[in-house]
Amino acid sequence: MRFHFYVAALAATVAAGPAFAQAVTTASDTTSATAKGVVLQAHQLVKDTDLDFGVVTVDSAKDGTVTISADSSGTRTFGGNLGVTGLPSSFQAASFDGLAAPSETVQLTLTPPSGSVLVSTSNSNDKITVTSLDLDSGGATRTTDTTGQFKVYVGGTFTLNAGQPAGVYSGQFDLRADYQ
Repeated sequence: MRFHFYVAALAATVAAGPAFAQAVTTASDTTSATAKGVVLQAHQLVKDTDLDFGVVTVDSAKDGTVTISADSSGTRTFGGNLGVTGLPSSFQAASFDGLAAPSETVQLTLTPPSGSVLVSTSNSNDKITVTSLDLDSGGATRTTDTTGQFKVYVGGTFTLNAGQPAGVYSGQFDLRADYQ
């Protein structure tokens, strides 16, 4: 019987083993990560000044052109058949201020006034042809500076007919900036 007693004791020990076993702990680690993102400045393109070729006279027998340079000076020159003469007045290139992300590429698109004409405010049949609109030397593709700012000047050439009727002429053109 002794033999059974030892076997029974051994069996009881094996059966009770898991209940008396030490509790198993799970392993864990903690680490950190950074939450981050980039906030861009608002994209903006704002007109600073209008394109203005000033006050001119036109010869009754000769046509001519008036050109405003596309730069900060907005220099005014005359050409064509030299029938256009500038009178003392203010004139300037259009200027625009832009804002984007620092060192961002900006693609500019210039759209002339409807029909490429300036129309008299007193008679819609009187028109001046917009021969060209020109961006400054920065061109159509530019990169913003380290603050995200950029400046654009627009000049143009306008053809006046001989005997062009007197009046105030205007036409809206668009400058579009696509940010890339």
